[in-house]
Amino acid sequence: MTDYDALAARIRALTDGETDEVALMATLACEIHHADDRFDWTGFYRVVAPELLKIGPYQGGHGCLVIPFSRGVCGAAARTGQVQLVPDVDAFPGHIACVSSTRSEIVLPVRGKGGRLIGVLDIDSDRPDAFTEADAGRLAAILHEVFAHV
Repeated sequence: MTDYDALAARIRALTDGETDEVALMATLACEIHHADDRFDWTGFYRVVAPELLKIGPYQGGHGCLVIPFSRGVCGAAARTGQVQLVPDVDAFPGHIACVSSTRSEIVLPVRGKGGRLIGVLDIDSDRPDAFTEADAGRLAAILHEVFAHV
């Protein structure tokens, strides 16, 4: 299980004063990915055009390069602005299988200054039902702390 207090403290120390979105994403992807063995793929998809996400910094195997807001779990998080907690990706209508080993997924919207949607944080697991509401809350708090001023 993730030690979110230690993770948040490491991220805080590493990102203090940084305002570059890509640098922040790269640092968070690395730290979050290595914080828990449930996390098989951890990365960001950035908003690059209206209704369009493009791959950003990540850890793990290759991800999908482009995801429209209208497709998949990442698109749903971007479109609705809500955390997507998916215990079984095969049961999610329109799931995009970037990697066949993914069994469950959590995707959180990433917002900058003024609530501007920067992108989404996507974490995949090769285990079914790997994520909880507690994970969602703690990850959302970390994202808010890091990106709310950017």
